Amino acid sequence: MTGFGALSVAPPLLAIVLAVITRKAVLSLFLGVWSGAVIVTGGLGIVQTFEWIVAAVSDEFQATILVFTLLLGSGVAMVWNLGGTAAVRDWALDRLDSQRQAGLVAWGLGIVLFFDDYANTAIVGSAMKDVSDRLRISREKLSYVVDSTAAPVATLGISSWVAFQLSLIGEGYEAAGVAEANRPGTFEVFVSSIPFNMYAILAIVMVLLIVGSGRDYGEMLTAEHRSWTSGKVTRDEAVPMQDVAGELGEPPASTPRLVNFFVPVAVLVAVTVATALWSGEFSPVGFGGDLLAGELGAAGGRLWDAALNASYEVALMIGSFAMVASGFVLGRVYGIFGAGDATEYTIDGFSIMLTAASILVLAWGIGGAIDALGTGEYVANAAVGSVSPALLPALVFVVAGVIAFSTGTSWGTMGIVTPIAIPIAWEISGGGAAGHTLVAAMVGVIFSGAIFGDHSSPISDTTVLSATFTGADLIDHVRTQIYYAVTVAAVVVLLLVVWGLTRVTPLALLPLGAALLAGLVYLLSEFDAARRGIDPVSVSERQEDGGEGVFVAGAEQDD
Repeated sequence: MTGFGALSVAPPLLAIVLAVITRKAVLSLFLGVWSGAVIVTGGLGIVQTFEWIVAAVSDEFQATILVFTLLLGSGVAMVWNLGGTAAVRDWALDRLDSQRQAGLVAWGLGIVLFFDDYANTAIVGSAMKDVSDRLRISREKLSYVVDSTAAPVATLGISSWVAFQLSLIGEGYEAAGVAEANRPGTFEVFVSSIPFNMYAILAIVMVLLIVGSGRDYGEMLTAEHRSWTSGKVTRDEAVPMQDVAGELGEPPASTPRLVNFFVPVAVLVAVTVATALWSGEFSPVGFGGDLLAGELGAAGGRLWDAALNASYEVALMIGSFAMVASGFVLGRVYGIFGAGDATEYTIDGFSIMLTAASILVLAWGIGGAIDALGTGEYVANAAVGSVSPALLPALVFVVAGVIAFSTGTSWGTMGIVTPIAIPIAWEISGGGAAGHTLVAAMVGVIFSGAIFGDHSSPISDTTVLSATFTGADLIDHVRTQIYYAVTVAAVVVLLLVVWGLTRVTPLALLPLGAALLAGLVYLLSEFDAARRGIDPVSVSERQEDGGEGVFVAGAEQDD
């Protein structure tokens, strides 16, 4: 247990509370880092503050993510100046004539791009932003759809998340003192844990319910009503994390072409996937000529291992660089701009990501303060003690959520809670088959709670990137999304308590959870709309007016 005790929770809570109240994310995060330095040093703490910030930039993984973010901004700028954004917007508007259709397309893209949450937010946000603007979908709503189909999807499929999760399972069993010969394989435990990752599964279902029903409540209802009635996809005082049109101006391309959108995006995806597999040491030996069944099986095994061992952050960086390079080529091929202008557009692309980069660095900086203070360990040890097996899953879900919300990191939360919760689960269950069942439940619950807290936190990197690539105000994104995240979390807690008391299969509980969410969406939207005097069914049922009176973000338009 850390010597700072309850005081260790103060810096992240200060940053979060200030961010929500003031809507000034950069200032709030800096003050959070500084307050942590004051506690650790017992003095003014200025030097320590900047040591943590510099450490955040110099960390290899985090520096790679920063470069990826900046290069992706350049890729977005390339697509914009090539006229690709205008082309896909026009193409989509010819086929998508309602908010519901656009929301379902964004949801579907989020499901398909399962291999990495960062790439997911970047591609779906960039692809759908202008389309959703034209259909008067608020940026807050698009950010919610993107955020809630990124990490939840990545944690359920083959991705960078799964590799990390598999390593944690082994560490948890080791912490519990269970010999390797007496435990199942880590992948078997992971598969068994998936039904217990209820927040991830039900968050995906929740997005489908929201966009499919056209119903909203809480601050999202305010945002959607504003967007439809005034054409303002962001509120007047909002500070969008990215404003491509405002910062880049009119594109030089006179003829919008779909190829100038889809080729750079395809290059990003293809090069990212190929580089990831290469970094995971996948060797395509034996692919010449006829292959025996055994060779096919071996190739499949190598592909699986490569996917789990891949360096996804490096792959994303190389993929985004290839996306920028494709812009140079397309600009020359279609005579839109030359290498000199393309270089300028690359630098312009960096500028639209500076706010996001600043917030990411400060969020990682406060992570350094949290590590030094032992915040996560304090919360975990204080909350998870002697508790009955029936209530342990629900309690661990809440604790993981609190830690992830306070620290802004789902992976860090998993790393903190797993070696504490799994030994407790093994001990109170008496080991054996019952112990393995409860361990699998703990794994799923820890991942589930970590994603919930991460979704709700303004200091989470995935929250920051979701707001960035959809062009939303960060705090507006948090304030609108949290209503839906808490609704899903409440249902998850209920289901986990039921499972703890009855041990009924979670596969039977998940449909019940989906039904509960459907009922809550209906009741809460009816109540909130009646209280505000707004039609409870959102504008997603209304059709776009055939392109008449087209508006841009922030511009007013009469109905």
